[in-house]
Amino acid sequence: MSEKILDKVIVDSPGRINIIGEHTDYNLGYVLPTAIDKRIRFTLERNNTDTRCEIRSKGYEKALIVDLEHIVPSTTQWENYILGVLYEISKRTNKIEGFQCSIESDLPVGSGVSSSAALECGLAFGLNKLFDLGLSKYEIAVLCRDAEHNYIGTKCGIMDQFASIMSKKDHVIFLDCKSMEYTHVPFNVTPYKLVLLNSNVSHNLAGSEYNTRRKECEEGVAILQKKYPSVASLRDATLDMIATCKADMSPKVLDRCTFVVEENDRVLAAVEALKKDDLKTLGALMYQTHEGLHYLYEVSCPELDFLVEFTKNVKEVLGARLMGGGFGGCTLNLVHKDAAEVFIKDVSLAYEKEFKLKLTYFEGHPSAGTTLL
Repeated sequence: MSEKILDKVIVDSPGRINIIGEHTDYNLGYVLPTAIDKRIRFTLERNNTDTRCEIRSKGYEKALIVDLEHIVPSTTQWENYILGVLYEISKRTNKIEGFQCSIESDLPVGSGVSSSAALECGLAFGLNKLFDLGLSKYEIAVLCRDAEHNYIGTKCGIMDQFASIMSKKDHVIFLDCKSMEYTHVPFNVTPYKLVLLNSNVSHNLAGSEYNTRRKECEEGVAILQKKYPSVASLRDATLDMIATCKADMSPKVLDRCTFVVEENDRVLAAVEALKKDDLKTLGALMYQTHEGLHYLYEVSCPELDFLVEFTKNVKEVLGARLMGGGFGGCTLNLVHKDAAEVFIKDVSLAYEKEFKLKLTYFEGHPSAGTTLL
């Protein structure tokens, strides 16, 4: 039975962090993300027109006006996340009509907590409720990923959108990006907590280099398939398989494939560590991921490396790594709660002295996914 169509909805859509499992989602591997308690709020109302939409974002003076019958890409990047969602919805249903939308956010943009997925998922989730579109949560996640592919041009996996929609408070999601099977794993790390240090740098490589990394992984799969036809993605590969094909791979392709296979193993190990409350192992795995992202996947930068290296002399930090696509954004740090304040002060001073940049920070608390208020 259909729900009553509403005149107005308010939706909170969260950013996300990923404990471990970087660049594995588009290789159909394993990831371990969760939504966090920093969100974008959408207020959506029907405006009794057939096709006119008006979207206003706090901080931007100009509204985005859209005609649902003539959706075209914008030269303003954030608008394309909105347009992409509207375009993908229009491919799936004709039930959407004119609406107005206001957006407010406390998500730090460009920090690697996927404000883009929160923007996509919040809008799609709200329109689904407002116009009773009948889309499942999973269908919304897929729709938003497709919007990113087709309107932004970033060939991302599904992790960000899945985490934004499907997360559960005080849990992380162990997601198999091949089967799309998932379980919620309790995230009990007391007396430690997650602190995100925002480098406040962006080297403007993340978009183009992201797609390059994906192509390099696909090249590796094509080489592996010649000897191992069952390998449809790097999810199906092993280090032994890669070793037998080493001579046919360029050094970069070899490194990319090696990282992804090792990272999948780290996710599995991290899940077991969480189940056993083995935070020391979890922290060690985070450091290993950063090393792989630096040397094998080559998506780090001096600022992120500095922040991770700093933690190795702080005994109250069990693990740290860059988080997100790379080339800037945040590091994720597993810090004892009693030492967090001093740690943040010390690393901030050292970072500013080294790079003449201010460090900002926030805590990451595993939170529920996109929610109707």
